[in-house]
Amino acid sequence: MDLCRLTLVEAKRLVDKKEVSIEELFEAFLNRIEKVDPLINSYITVCDKPVFKAGEGGRLLGLPIAIKDNICTSGIRTTCASRILENFVPPYDATVVKRLKEEGAVVIGKTNMDEFAMGSSTENSAFFKTKNPWDLERVPGGSSGGSAASVSADLCLAALGSDTGGSIRQPAGFCGVVGLKPTYGRVSRFGLVAFASSLDQIGPITKNVEDCAYLFSIISFFDPLDSTSHKLEEEDFTRYIGMDVKGLKVGIPKEYFELGVDREVKEAVLDAIKRLSGEGVEVVEVSLPHTEYAIATYYVIASSEASSNLSRYDGVKYGYRAIDYRDLEDMYVKTRTIGFGLEVKRRILMGTFSLASGYYDAYFLRASKVRALIKKDFDDVFSKVDVLITPTSPTTAFKFGERMDDPLTMYMSDVLTVPVSLAGIPAINIPCALDSKGLPIGLQIIAPGFREDLLFRVGYVLERIVPFERKEVPVGV
Repeated sequence: MDLCRLTLVEAKRLVDKKEVSIEELFEAFLNRIEKVDPLINSYITVCDKPVFKAGEGGRLLGLPIAIKDNICTSGIRTTCASRILENFVPPYDATVVKRLKEEGAVVIGKTNMDEFAMGSSTENSAFFKTKNPWDLERVPGGSSGGSAASVSADLCLAALGSDTGGSIRQPAGFCGVVGLKPTYGRVSRFGLVAFASSLDQIGPITKNVEDCAYLFSIISFFDPLDSTSHKLEEEDFTRYIGMDVKGLKVGIPKEYFELGVDREVKEAVLDAIKRLSGEGVEVVEVSLPHTEYAIATYYVIASSEASSNLSRYDGVKYGYRAIDYRDLEDMYVKTRTIGFGLEVKRRILMGTFSLASGYYDAYFLRASKVRALIKKDFDDVFSKVDVLITPTSPTTAFKFGERMDDPLTMYMSDVLTVPVSLAGIPAINIPCALDSKGLPIGLQIIAPGFREDLLFRVGYVLERIVPFERKEVPVGV
């Protein structure tokens, strides 16, 4: 038995039955990481031994989970893939990491990402590029590219990522795995290094929908340390696995099939919808008229919040500090110039401009108003349908370097995921087919706020009927 091929739920059952030991499972993943990850570069830090002593029980006892490197881990460096935090070791765990440990999980490593989660390809990491396990010449998506690639290549049982404008869903789509962006406020952000505070959400990346529901059940709870956390009862979302979808109404937003979507992607998603209609759902076309303004709105709001959040990295209290400087102001300038990469500096400048006196009303305030219109579009549609189905990304994984010199083209990689983030509602990526190059095509299911149950219910059925089978990716050994 190849333990690394197991799903999270399968591994749990074997550990519970004592058919596989915790040590045996951990060693299997370490061996595979040693053999395979030099080809992929999904990990920034690998923990060569459990970082804590597993308890007597727990829903994740002994299961190796990877953590995106912008989620704080006590005693393990948390770099955000940036030179400015290259040697930063947090003194505490993020709330989600604390919960994973309480449930017996083992943190196997910290995964690569676009610096400070700013990017759609993981090419913006200050350390190295992560490669897509399906094709080593292509990107894994971003910014949670390392998390998606590690799950896809069986280098962990599951991973946590963060999603600000599509950073879980898009890489999950590119790497052929399941990725969930929860409702804003459903999962604690305490200990997540902030990019855009009104958008950031932590979520699971897994091998299948059942694993996603299982892991989400564990990390979804009220946290008094996060002022945006909602007071909801904890729930076992695996109870929706296997539930039929007969009678549900599925909306197809016409705008999401017009925004530069490749023919193969469009055909694969429409084929999946056709298959789903055979399961008893009613399919109707709907409109989200303000979709075309989402990218511009997102980059004004996200960059403005990033400009504010990243002002703390000045070389004074922690992180990188420039060595040769004349005075305090010179230290600030040199520290930030050397410590931040090009894309981070670009967004800080955009955000600072948008917030500047004389420009605030024209940019940030106007973007906030358009954001409200985008949210209203979703509210109106969800009064008529239960869920929406769209492509996750307009294309499958692109080659390294193809979009790095054209930021606007790169930003359009998230054109189908950004509106959901602006509205604060949940969405999940489900792999639905392979294109003619053998690359995964992702399908996005969108639900009203706090209705993740619908995502798991519809997602599990889709997973069973679409022509996509998880298999050993080409890089596997």
